Amino acid sequence: MLNPQPPFRLGRTLVLVGLMGAGKTSIGKRVAQRLGVPFTDADSEIEAAANMTIAEIFARDGEAAFRAGERRVIARLLDGPIHVLATGGGAFMDPATRGRVRERALSVWLRADIEVLLARVAKRRHRPLLNQGDPREVLERLMTIRHPIYAEADLTVDSLAAPAEAMVERVLALLATWADANGIVDHPPEYPRSAIHEVA
Repeated sequence: MLNPQPPFRLGRTLVLVGLMGAGKTSIGKRVAQRLGVPFTDADSEIEAAANMTIAEIFARDGEAAFRAGERRVIARLLDGPIHVLATGGGAFMDPATRGRVRERALSVWLRADIEVLLARVAKRRHRPLLNQGDPREVLERLMTIRHPIYAEADLTVDSLAAPAEAMVERVLALLATWADANGIVDHPPEYPRSAIHEVA
């Protein structure tokens, strides 16, 4: 159920970026509910459009074909009504997708350290990239490649080994700061005015 009294109005779609295990889906669902907007998972939309799982797309068509489909699906979603969108870990790496996000949405990087990511993905064998070697080595390599690009997101919040609701509060506080700085809407005292643009 959507929150009938959100703490502030989301003026554009909120796009969550970050590595697998950063919490984009679990946190995104809760943030969307609190803000009274729908939640969409890009990977689920891609699977629905292809009528295959992401692992099957990778196996049959390769990563390049998957990324092309991902680009089309995200472009379509960004053209739709305002919502919270969780993207796959590689989506923001695509220059066209990154440009579309910059034009049409507000992006937040959920930044997590290696130990947090490993704990969250340890039992998830459905992620194609993790099946290409030792999970720690794969994630460290992805962090080296992707973190400089994720840093181009509008805002950054550290995704900690903390309850999901605590992380939701961190994201909402960050968004309240952005909303205030951009004159979007007044917000209640529990999300105080601040000059920060990053929650450490």
